[in-house]
Amino acid sequence: GHWEMMGVVLDRPFPTYPRGFPPEVIEPFERAIGRGTLGNVAASGTEIIRQLGRQHLRTGKPIVYTSADSVFQIAAHESVIPVAELYRICEIARGQLRGEHQVGRVIARPFIGEPDNFVRTPHRKDYAIPPPVPTVLDRLQEKQVPVIAIGKIASIYCHRGVDRELKSSDNRATARATREAMEQTPRGLIFANFVDFDMLYGHRNDVEGYARALEEFDQELERIEDGLEPRDLVVLVSDHGCDPTTPSTDHSREYALLLAYSPSRPGPGADLGTRTSLADLGASVAENFGVSRAVGTSFLDELP
Repeated sequence: GHWEMMGVVLDRPFPTYPRGFPPEVIEPFERAIGRGTLGNVAASGTEIIRQLGRQHLRTGKPIVYTSADSVFQIAAHESVIPVAELYRICEIARGQLRGEHQVGRVIARPFIGEPDNFVRTPHRKDYAIPPPVPTVLDRLQEKQVPVIAIGKIASIYCHRGVDRELKSSDNRATARATREAMEQTPRGLIFANFVDFDMLYGHRNDVEGYARALEEFDQELERIEDGLEPRDLVVLVSDHGCDPTTPSTDHSREYALLLAYSPSRPGPGADLGTRTSLADLGASVAENFGVSRAVGTSFLDELP
């Protein structure tokens, strides 16, 4: 979804593994890291460490799992496999997963705590593959338009087309970093990912937590709005659906959000309609800064 936002539409999807990874994937990986693995199933991240965490502590074997997405995830307790070693293991996996098994991301999932009380830490790290063609971010960088990435955005694009990265641990930290970037960047693109909605609440089917996060985000949005200059444009968009009320913990298929606002465009809003692609966001960004794009239809002219 993020790639499509910035103008990259794939001819075929990344591979997924609803029944776990086949022997030709998992066996070379185990040989390369010098130890066996646990899991190798499609599962919820918090649930699988609850189920296999005790065995992981006893054996030292990392927990390998996937989801409905194209991901190879490796979970390990920080006292058993230190974060630096977990990152090294993930880099091995990333190097091996090529060709037909080239998943979209390898993800390090460190956790801490005791059995029945394991907690994932903020030391998650994503290993993506480079976009196969230049993105709108690349085009902006070529034109010396500053691009500031907040949260996991930079890792999704393999740190390509990004001038400055701001780390964030949760939605509040992302909002603070966004306001900081707004103060320090008179012109450019600020691209922020508010991951809590997906990671903490959507995938956990936590309806009440999702509601609280929405209320908190509303408050943060007011602060962001207060910092807008007259010709700034804010666009809220989601890369996929993750409804916490659906029976599954996977991504759902409801329509994704699109909301645009600028202080220079007061008055009644306009319905931007049902768009055909997330690439419309990138097309709008590209048109705004006068850079080329490959796909998508800009909605700038449709703003009232």
